[in-house]
Amino acid sequence: MPNTIGVEQSLSNVEAALKAKGYEVVQLRSEADAQNCDACVITGQDDNVMGISDTAIKGSVIDATGLSADEVCERVDKLFH
Repeated sequence: MPNTIGVEQSLSNVEAALKAKGYEVVQLRSEADAQNCDACVITGQDDNVMGISDTAIKGSVIDATGLSADEVCERVDKLFH
């Protein structure tokens, strides 16, 4: 069973790259979407809004700010291999 990776909607290039590598990808539209993910890829734009940093998932969170889709894939690969 492939690992499930949550990806913010604005990161369509990352979503496509992860799917090409065989990961199951879920778009993160709400906190509930992240709950069954093994890892999440975010843009960091909503990071710690108003000083609140509740974690919705138990898996890793990768901030894709400044990274290419390939670089994000490399970081995801390192988490699971």
